Amino acid sequence: MVKVAIFPPNSLILADLIERKGHEALALQKAIRQKVKDPDIDSPPMNITEEDPIKGLKYAAIEVPSGVRGRMSIIGPLLDEAEAAIIVDDAPFGFGCIGCARTNELAIFYLRKGGVPTLELIYPKTKDETTDMVNKINTFLDSLSLSNDSNEEKNAKNGENDVKEENNG
Repeated sequence: MVKVAIFPPNSLILADLIERKGHEALALQKAIRQKVKDPDIDSPPMNITEEDPIKGLKYAAIEVPSGVRGRMSIIGPLLDEAEAAIIVDDAPFGFGCIGCARTNELAIFYLRKGGVPTLELIYPKTKDETTDMVNKINTFLDSLSLSNDSNEEKNAKNGENDVKEENNG
C-alpha cells in the first residue's frame, strides 16, 4: 500500500479511485476529522490550536497570510507523508477546491518538489477525456503497486541475507 497525496486535497473522486486500488489517499477530510475530534478546539472546525500556525511556518514564511499558514499546517503534513501524488489541474469547485489560490499554489509546489512519483492531469471536459483520465490514474496506481511489491521483495531478500550472514559469521 502506497500513501498517495492528492490535489485537490479534498477530492472524494480521487480518494475513492486510490482506495479502490488498495492504496491510502492522503485526503484533507481525514486530517480535518482529527481536528474535529480534538478536545483542545472549542468550536470545530472553525478554530485552530495555538500550535497550528507554528506548524504552518514549516511550509510558509511568516509574511504569508495566516490563512495560508493555517491551511498548510493541515495540508503540509499530508504532503510530507506522500509516497506518490496525483495532481488534477483546472478542476471545477465541485471536484474538490480548498478555496485559497495561494495555498493551492504552495501545495502543488511541495508536491512537485517532493521527489515522489507524480501523475499530473488536466480536468476532463468530455466523456472520452474522463475515461482516459480514469485509465491513466488506474495505470499509475497499478505501477505503484508493482514497484511497491518489488521493493518489499528486495527488503525481504535483504533481510534474509542479513540473517544468513549473522549465522555464518
